[in-house]
Amino acid sequence: MAYYSFVNEILRKGIHLTSIIIVLVYALFGKQAVLALLITYLVIILVIEHMRLDRGLKLPFVNCLFRQKELSAVGSHVFFTLGALAAVAVFSEDVAYAALLMTTFGDMSAALVGRKMGKTKVAGGAKSLEGCAAEFIVDLFIGYIFLSSLPLAILMALTATLVETLFVHIDDNLAIPVFSGFVVETYLYLLSSVL
Repeated sequence: MAYYSFVNEILRKGIHLTSIIIVLVYALFGKQAVLALLITYLVIILVIEHMRLDRGLKLPFVNCLFRQKELSAVGSHVFFTLGALAAVAVFSEDVAYAALLMTTFGDMSAALVGRKMGKTKVAGGAKSLEGCAAEFIVDLFIGYIFLSSLPLAILMALTATLVETLFVHIDDNLAIPVFSGFVVETYLYLLSSVL
């Protein structure tokens, strides 16, 4: 059962690798193109979710990727798409890239390391210290690559890790990009106002 759970988590997180496509479309074709792609994708998955949830359509490959709570609720891919839309629409390009990739790779690291090696429970027993540490390290690396500033990378990585750790009932695929990008953009705005 534990092996199946780990493999299932790898498959679930693998779907989030689509964030790489989002970043590439943004880099190659610009903000308007990636927003159009995300809106089109959102419409498609909302129709599929309607058919699945309201009409009882069974999608064998898709259904096996849902967590138990998602079998009768909106899937995390919808929240991921909404988070990506918010990040691209509102944040500067580099902050959006970092927010999207932190949502994918940081969250993936936390889940996989936490499931495989997590021993020290934090946040009421839902998450592990090992998973949190893995997420922070990965997020810090991503943040530094795109922001070229260690203090900004630390701020963004810490925010993403705290959101992943503390948010239990709000989907982290929406919360991580929104909060991590918002904190950095707010910091940069306040810094430019002072200078």
